[in-house]
Amino acid sequence: MKHKWSIGLMTGTVNDGFIDVAALKTDGHKIIEYGPFELIPYQDKHIQSKIIETVKAAKKWRFENTEPYIFAETEKLISLEQSEAVNKFINKFNIKREDISCVGFHGLTVLHQAPLGDMQGKTKQLGDGNLMANYLKIPVVNDFRSNDMMNGGQGAPLAPIYHLAVSHYINKKNIIILNIGGVSNITYIGKDDTLIAFDTGPGNAPINDFVNKKNSGHMDKNGDFAAKGSINFDFINSFLSHPYFQLNYPKSLDRDQFTYDQIDKLSLEDGCATLTKLIGENISKALKLLPKKPECIIASGGGRKNLSIMNAVTESTNIKCENVEKYGLRGDAIEAEAFAFLAVRSFKNLPLSYPTTTGVTKPLTGGKINQLN
Repeated sequence: MKHKWSIGLMTGTVNDGFIDVAALKTDGHKIIEYGPFELIPYQDKHIQSKIIETVKAAKKWRFENTEPYIFAETEKLISLEQSEAVNKFINKFNIKREDISCVGFHGLTVLHQAPLGDMQGKTKQLGDGNLMANYLKIPVVNDFRSNDMMNGGQGAPLAPIYHLAVSHYINKKNIIILNIGGVSNITYIGKDDTLIAFDTGPGNAPINDFVNKKNSGHMDKNGDFAAKGSINFDFINSFLSHPYFQLNYPKSLDRDQFTYDQIDKLSLEDGCATLTKLIGENISKALKLLPKKPECIIASGGGRKNLSIMNAVTESTNIKCENVEKYGLRGDAIEAEAFAFLAVRSFKNLPLSYPTTTGVTKPLTGGKINQLN
């Protein structure tokens, strides 16, 4: 049977100005073939500042009253930009439109509120799947999280079922696949394909914000600032006393769930060193919730490029933290690949989320399928 390409799109909460575009062939269960991958910059140079403005508006809105007008503006802008990114991608790599089954369009998360007690969670993703489907003349799957949250789930993380396929592809079990993005999250894959996943705590976002506040760029490149600093363990111990870290899984975070006011008093180097160690420590705390200690940690996401973060995770967990590239995988592509994979599962009505990943009562499919008008 000939399998078609599925294209996945991702833009993370770090707002780096790039669209991750990846192609793969899958039957919705296993990875059949990896296709090309590309980081495509937004052409409209105002989009990053527009996204910042939109996220600020979302924080004020908090799911109350009428949605801010800027949501519709930003949604149209990113939907058209990402549609054009797919066009560029398939033209560059000579992929015929008729050889593409679907596009998995994650969209932009501007606000995510996990369930609390009896209160249902809410999420706001910007992305017009119908606009994209008709622009590209290809079916598009978007809005992957809403069905999960309507059924009592956390709405995140959604990549674990793809991580399970990855573990089969590289033939490794009893592992953690760690994604260090704006927020850090883990997927544990046991020997018997046990699947557990949750957000562990802060990732790159507070480091990026801190470096930006200190007028020293947009990130701590390679962890160079952190490597020169001293760790403030009082801040870390106080931070980790937050109730979130005592909760059992499933659990998920919004990028801005925590406050970091105390860190602003520290020097650039000491603040980076402290926030970097915090990543290692929140992951270490998370691993204690698992049924078995994993044999290795395989890191993806932007944080894997930061040597200080990788060292912090290894030191805090006492488990070797390795880069996904060691296994022939593409760390920058994993999230986009995941949504290419999830799009195919949506079409086949297969589950995207599970009781041990998002907290739904039973395995549940999701995603809104946008066919051509």
